Amino acid sequence: MSRKEKAVIIGGGISGKLAARVFSDFFQEVIILERDQEPEGPFPRKGAPQGEHIHALLQAGEFGHEKLFPGITEKFYSTDAIKINSTKDLAWFHHGVWKLRFDGEYTTTLQSRPHLEWHIEQFIKKIPNVTVLYNQVVKNYLYNEEENRIVGVEKIDDISSIKTLTADLIVDASGVSSLSTSWLNKRGIHIPDEKVQIGLSYISKSFQLPESPARDWAIKIVYPNPPHEKIGGTISKVEGNRYIVTLSGYHNEVNEKQVLKINSGFIELTKKLPNLDIYQEIKDASPLSSTSIYRVPHIIWRKYEKVKNLPDGLLLIGDTLCRIDPVFGQGMSIAILEALVLKKLLQDHRHTHPKITTTFHKQAAKIISPIWNMVITEDFRYPETTGRKPYGLFIQQWYAKNIFLLSSQNQDIYNSFIQVMNLVRPITILMLPRILKSVLKRAFSR
Repeated sequence: MSRKEKAVIIGGGISGKLAARVFSDFFQEVIILERDQEPEGPFPRKGAPQGEHIHALLQAGEFGHEKLFPGITEKFYSTDAIKINSTKDLAWFHHGVWKLRFDGEYTTTLQSRPHLEWHIEQFIKKIPNVTVLYNQVVKNYLYNEEENRIVGVEKIDDISSIKTLTADLIVDASGVSSLSTSWLNKRGIHIPDEKVQIGLSYISKSFQLPESPARDWAIKIVYPNPPHEKIGGTISKVEGNRYIVTLSGYHNEVNEKQVLKINSGFIELTKKLPNLDIYQEIKDASPLSSTSIYRVPHIIWRKYEKVKNLPDGLLLIGDTLCRIDPVFGQGMSIAILEALVLKKLLQDHRHTHPKITTTFHKQAAKIISPIWNMVITEDFRYPETTGRKPYGLFIQQWYAKNIFLLSSQNQDIYNSFIQVMNLVRPITILMLPRILKSVLKRAFSR
């Protein structure tokens, strides 16, 4: 593909930065339009309220980051991020049982989202043909109706001045509440979607934990056992020798006002988890932050690959395409996998820009589809969950439940499950004959 002049990216979050890194190799100029002000360090920002809660960079995401930003993993570790063994240093209470712990082949990096995003930002700023403009609000698209092509944006800058910016390609990485959806709907362009109501609340707080020789984990997950349990929690060590605790409640199970009303509200909420492990860890800990709340009423997958009259010159990526249930920690890694697919398409000289956007949306759907199906299979364990149920839901839930329970006693099965959860192997590996045999043996022996 011949080198084009300019790409404009709406949104300077993780997916926007990833897109900028990819396009920097194929465009003379790449401009990121970011709504927030320029960050002064690895701190939470207004445009990413989810930043104060636990995030996970899965193995596939870690590999992808290193491909796009060589050396970034060492930067994480040199600034206090935590490298753990994915099966030895994780204590996971899941569907009523503790998973096995053993010295496995995969590692995970524990760090806060602001820490991760700050380091990506530093790499981006070193790319000479990438410019980040802060305090920019995109209000409209510039549209050539005759060619059915978006040719630029209309934006308001930090001094409230309205300006236009033209480009060969516009990338919408602004997230779930993007301009593209409303803009297209106003023009009668229908975007098929799948929406699942989960009524999720995230409640987080950072702590300094007292030293304990008995603490043999770096991250501990206490997952609810649906449908009768709706509140779960995770405590994770991050940079700065601190721990982030994130509690999650499905279908508005958490009384957020009550949690915020009294100083002990957060601690009291940990007593409602399926076991008291997290409560025991933080009951004598020193709080380092206030309590933060983030709500995800629904998850949504907008199927832009099915929009036949989508204007040329517009590409969508990250949460703009799909916001997935954050409890499963796969959102950032999906964005990285999308960026790698985009890079591969741009490297293919046979593609023109219109063909790239169409092909990319189809390829992104192939990334999202199995992950979406895996996640909503779990979300639909709650009868209050509404939306389109996947085909064969009961069988999928039955099979997955057996995998979860076998992960507490069968190292091979748990290792395969970890590979799937880390997006390094397809879910089909859980259907291999030896695993299927173990599932059937467990089921029928009971």
